[in-house]
Amino acid sequence: MTRKELIAQIKRKGSYLCVGLDSDITKIPKHLLSVADPVFEFNRQIIDATKDFCVSYKINTAFYESLGVRGWETMEKTVNYIPPTHFKIADAKRGDIGNTSSQYAKAFFETLNFDAITVAPYMGEDSVRPFLEYTDKWTIVLGLTSNKGAADFELQETAGEKLYEKVLKTVSRWGTPDNLMFVVGATQADEFINVRRILPDHFFLVPGVGFQGGSLREISEKAMNTDCGILVNASRAVIFAGEDENFAEEAKAIAEQYKVEMSGYLK
Repeated sequence: MTRKELIAQIKRKGSYLCVGLDSDITKIPKHLLSVADPVFEFNRQIIDATKDFCVSYKINTAFYESLGVRGWETMEKTVNYIPPTHFKIADAKRGDIGNTSSQYAKAFFETLNFDAITVAPYMGEDSVRPFLEYTDKWTIVLGLTSNKGAADFELQETAGEKLYEKVLKTVSRWGTPDNLMFVVGATQADEFINVRRILPDHFFLVPGVGFQGGSLREISEKAMNTDCGILVNASRAVIFAGEDENFAEEAKAIAEQYKVEMSGYLK
């Protein structure tokens, strides 16, 4: 999906919601455990219920990899089930020496038809470059994360600037706003004005709204640009809104609430 196509979807729907399919088999409704592929059935119903209110889905690959071969099959079925109108993100946080990253890129961009993958940048340009060589795909680089451990390295100052600032400035030169996004956690709201100053044109993938306590209003006010420029991810708050047979309807209601609120913030 191109940047132009993504922006068009956001404007058409009045939403920049990304639904995270962190589909933990231990948390899905118990009545689904009797079907042949419980996680896929859960994902299928969640996608059907929320697709009108979001523009993207993010699959956290850990919840699928932990199930072995069966989990990979479920992930592939899920990616293929997501409508082509929606931006498909592999939240895999890959990044390794060049030839290894090339294989990761092939796995998620060719074997599995994702539009984007999250990547850790701390091994440098040669670990990220193989993903950026796919000009029709997106590389989403970890910039400033929402976890408490961000204080250990990302927020530390060296030579007069914070480490995450150095990462944003350096990595932004490796790609363009058409193929490069950055993860910036919603719980880092105080840093968002600075992040947008450094990167005025790039899209941000923003996790941390919902259970992690990030404010959708605050993020929208501080991070949005004229193209919207943000995809706000909500995972547990949407997909685990209900625990019984009506779980999909509960997820639909929460996704719609996010969409309505987002429509009010779009410029």
